[in-house]
Amino acid sequence: MPSTPSIEGSESGVATRDPDQYRAWLDIALAEAVAGRDEGGIPIGAALIGSDGEVLGRGHNRRVQHDDPSVHGETDAFRNAGRQRTYRGTTMVTTLSPCWYCSGLVRQFGISRLVVGEASTFSGGHDWLREHGVEVHILDDPRCVDLMTDFISTNPALWNEDIGDD
Repeated sequence: MPSTPSIEGSESGVATRDPDQYRAWLDIALAEAVAGRDEGGIPIGAALIGSDGEVLGRGHNRRVQHDDPSVHGETDAFRNAGRQRTYRGTTMVTTLSPCWYCSGLVRQFGISRLVVGEASTFSGGHDWLREHGVEVHILDDPRCVDLMTDFISTNPALWNEDIGDD
């Protein structure tokens, strides 16, 4: 069940931000998703946000562009952020519920919060992350839904390849 952004405290020990802040961060990830689509790739974008609200890294799925199945939106944003002393207090913002690979990245590095643009076209590991202490917010953003719905209907073979459903 989607969670509603709130301004209350969280189990992760990080102050929860205002829902308007989540949407502003989602705008960054969405711009990345559109860039990926415009490059002929899969339109999934992400941003890694520092505990102070600074954008540490942003990126988009580049599996097609780089002929590399490991370059998902979240991993691209994570790589572009460079090394951090700690990931406690950071937020991964993504246009689509993260796959197991990207969910593992969030958990492996102790990213505290996950903001998801939408989880209706694909429901990945966000519930698992929540069960393991990650603060999860699903925004159900219609722009993200429309972007993925259009892509999936136009590129079903590429989409099925991306999610490992051949």
